[in-house]
Amino acid sequence: MKSLELKIPPPLIALLCIALMWYIQGFYPLGWLTAAWVLPVAILLALTGIAVASMGAAAFKRAHTTVNPLHPEQTSHLVTDGIYRYTRNPMYLGMALVLTAIALYLADLSAFLGVALFVRYIGRYQIGPEEDRLLEKFGDSFAAYQNRVRRWL
Repeated sequence: MKSLELKIPPPLIALLCIALMWYIQGFYPLGWLTAAWVLPVAILLALTGIAVASMGAAAFKRAHTTVNPLHPEQTSHLVTDGIYRYTRNPMYLGMALVLTAIALYLADLSAFLGVALFVRYIGRYQIGPEEDRLLEKFGDSFAAYQNRVRRWL
């Protein structure tokens, strides 16, 4: 379905996944995730996700390039330093970490479906098309970067 490519802002996809996670919780409760250690781990994971996403956005701002994920063709610079040395998609990785933290907090196996759906949707309808556009624009430089740095981690 090419019609979904680069159409829905990724933060909106994340919010829809959170709503889904909230709605479907309770089908497969995981009692062991109600232990006292889970909340601090979930908070740490969420804060890590926010930090990773923020570092990605800040690197784009420093490079004076667009952070608008719906128009990757407007990218003016290929950013490969900072957090981008470790992941090609820190903003999406950060969102996935926050979703994972929420799934832990909800203590329900079915809530993890939201994380899986986010990763699948973003990979297919956002990251893939973005990378196609970046490969067209930056050619061998982007191809070398793809070979050097993994998509998620």
